Amino acid sequence: MSVPAWFARAVFRAQEAAMQRPTWTMLAELERSQWLSVDDMALAQTRRLNRLLQVALAHSPWHATRLRAAGLDDAVRAGAVQISDLNRLPTMDKRDARSHADQLMWREVPGGVFRYTTGGSSGEPLIFHFGRSRQAADAAGRLRARRWWGVEPGDREVYLWGAPVELSKTDRIKTLRDRLVNQLLLNAFEMTPSAMDRYLDAIRAWNPKAIYGYASSLALLAAHAEAQGVALRGPALRVVSTTGEPLFPHQRELITRVFGVPVSVEYGARDAGLIALESPDGVLLQMSETHLVEVLDATGQPADEGEAVITSLVSEAQPFIRYRTGDIVSRSGRTDPGGRGLAVIDSVIGRQTDFVVTADGRILHALAVIYVLRAVAGVAQFKLIQHAIDRIEVQIVPGADWNASGREAVISGLQARLGPTAIIELKLQDHIAAEASGKHRYVVSHVAVAPTLAPAVAGADLPAASQGNA
Repeated sequence: MSVPAWFARAVFRAQEAAMQRPTWTMLAELERSQWLSVDDMALAQTRRLNRLLQVALAHSPWHATRLRAAGLDDAVRAGAVQISDLNRLPTMDKRDARSHADQLMWREVPGGVFRYTTGGSSGEPLIFHFGRSRQAADAAGRLRARRWWGVEPGDREVYLWGAPVELSKTDRIKTLRDRLVNQLLLNAFEMTPSAMDRYLDAIRAWNPKAIYGYASSLALLAAHAEAQGVALRGPALRVVSTTGEPLFPHQRELITRVFGVPVSVEYGARDAGLIALESPDGVLLQMSETHLVEVLDATGQPADEGEAVITSLVSEAQPFIRYRTGDIVSRSGRTDPGGRGLAVIDSVIGRQTDFVVTADGRILHALAVIYVLRAVAGVAQFKLIQHAIDRIEVQIVPGADWNASGREAVISGLQARLGPTAIIELKLQDHIAAEASGKHRYVVSHVAVAPTLAPAVAGADLPAASQGNA
């Protein structure tokens, strides 16, 4: 069941108004501001930065201490901080955000504060908080980027995304809401051959203008379709958007070939927000209105290639200021060939996630098991290794809240996902070492998928590819 696009837009507008999210106002602002000159964009960023720092000074004691120590408090009060002054502040990381959560959060932020838990790219769960402006910025940024590809709010979309094992009453209500805004959710945690056959039928029947999902899951579905001789180019389809992990060149080629439309990459993080999106010109355009992105080398100095350090200009509820993402990006300073004043990120090196294969033939995205582990109290850090189809090693660095019930929750939660015959070997340790490359991989599987699906997941040990075409 789909509804007319005008009706879906009206429902979405009503939903955002009811939730006190200024999404449509922000969308209008982003549509205008993307055409600012580079200099005018910098002025707009400076104004937003000063407002964020004023909030941090007044409502975030941890940041306030750092601002005073850097001698920036008077400039913050006067609204006179320049973007170049940020380098006087030390960077922050996930450990800082985790350890000082109460001193970071502004509980009385207008519109309310909302709690979120993310696994983090290193497998260290992070609880953080965000407000309505952050939610609106992410939604509006995505809507603006869809318009670059000819997709309007309310047009039919497919989401290949994570979903619970069993739908609660709230989940059923959300499913109805999704249909009323013309969004069809397909479960990326259930990628059996029969499930993927149903997904192919659903996509063709839905005839979406856009398809959005985890990069690896979309590649897996494309490989399955190709093996079945199924073409997925629908008459309405304009773009396939990937998110959540790096998109390798072979995956881009596979998805483009099977779906018959270009692939657009989205780069962001749950904690840092929506950072950049790919345009039809094949460049990754930064959300310059809502994010400052510094690229720093190993010594903390600006560089053409290095770690992305983010200041989210819409993170008032829990400010992320000079936040180390752990992602390596490159940037040459070139401008958008489409004429926008948005900064260009040349490439992003994310962190690879693996699929987990179950004894009954299901292929699960890594997030299916990550969600289990990050929900258990007392798990400070984790890594899951699938040694055999029925044997899973779970390495855990226990936190202060870890206890026997946590152990039971990990085992029962994973068996609910992987099947009751799965052998879960839980190992407590003081730390979890990085891979030889220096990267952290929080899910690693040594179990091969079926040969027909290999094109979707091959290359796991290759360097991550450019997020854009350039």
